[in-house]
Amino acid sequence: MGNLLYTIAVILVIIWAISFFGGFYTGGIIHILIVIAIIAVVLGVIRRAA
Repeated sequence: MGNLLYTIAVILVIIWAISFFGGFYTGGIIHILIVIAIIAVVLGVIRRAA
């Protein structure tokens, strides 16, 4: 399960970076992607620590 969270987070960060640096206009959805990625990483860290 932990690997899945990190995989999802990496995919979301890659999508965010492509949209952000590529100049595509995606509106507010791009910020939602990065927040979801950060949450996935934090959940993974918390689950490993427990």
